[in-house]
Amino acid sequence: MVNRGRKRIAILSPVAWRTPPRRYGAWETVAGNIAEGLVARGWDVTLFATRDSITSARLHAVVGKGYEEDSGIDPKVAEYLHISEAFEQAAAFDLIHSHYDFMALTYSRLVRTPVLTTIHGFSSPRIMPVYRKYRDGYFVSISDSDRAPDLNYLATVYNGIDLALYPLRKSPGDNLIFLGRIHPDKGVHLAIEVAIASGLPLVIAGIVQDEEYFRLQVKPFLDGNQIRYIGPVDVAGKNELFAGARALLHLNTIPERFGLVLAESNAAGVPVIAMDLGSCREVIEDGRTGFLVDGVGPAVQALGRLSEIDSLSCHRRVQQHFSIRKMVEAYEKVYAEIFRREEEKV
Repeated sequence: MVNRGRKRIAILSPVAWRTPPRRYGAWETVAGNIAEGLVARGWDVTLFATRDSITSARLHAVVGKGYEEDSGIDPKVAEYLHISEAFEQAAAFDLIHSHYDFMALTYSRLVRTPVLTTIHGFSSPRIMPVYRKYRDGYFVSISDSDRAPDLNYLATVYNGIDLALYPLRKSPGDNLIFLGRIHPDKGVHLAIEVAIASGLPLVIAGIVQDEEYFRLQVKPFLDGNQIRYIGPVDVAGKNELFAGARALLHLNTIPERFGLVLAESNAAGVPVIAMDLGSCREVIEDGRTGFLVDGVGPAVQALGRLSEIDSLSCHRRVQQHFSIRKMVEAYEKVYAEIFRREEEKV
């Protein structure tokens, strides 16, 4: 095992939101959880994030607030001030662990410090030329299903959540819930179809990322009774939803990259009905922590089988596979492999 006390790790978090985010911000959540987990296990960690971030690591910041939280900030200016600051400090670290997608890769050959990139998803085929140019770098995928060919993947490391934030609920509720971006990719319209077909109430929570989609395919169905939209929610808001939930609907229309909300829901004992696309099969155990479906009809049918799902089994699966400790232990092995390879180069 790596001598943690002698290795200095820089965690490069995004600056769209605070780390950890107040409401939405999956990448910031994971970066923050890794920093906290590493510190707890004795590593020397510096977190590069917004100045209002909360961390047990050293905090290094040149951007005051997330650009999604302050309209006066130019996103590109903030991003490149932030990324360049981390790489200008590279000599002070033994490893830079980047959660900054393809942009940080363009700095990676300008420093001697090795760079590990956790790929949280490929947002568009148009970004792939950058990954192809830097294909020999060090990469980690967050699910086996979300990989690109020819990249130097060292491992798949599943995202880990802080289980203390999502206590096991006492009993099932009555509502169907949707938590996530209001965007066609996340299938909010399909969740609405399931609610209408089943006659069950649906509560929708999350940021509106596609205004036209919300206006045309979500808003017309909001009646303040059976189908409600409550906006983005923080951890307390999520737990309130989980406490009243019969099931979480996650009917994604494109392959899921990981899906933090799947793990969060299961941690609280809420079963998940998810589209069998991408990583959903890796996060949800079909028939044990939820059901994998291929459309609205099967999703409605799955509602009739929810009594088969045991809340404690859901919670225990998250403990076993998607905890911060499990994630950090996996990253420690990745770090050790990087340090071994770097020593061989000398």
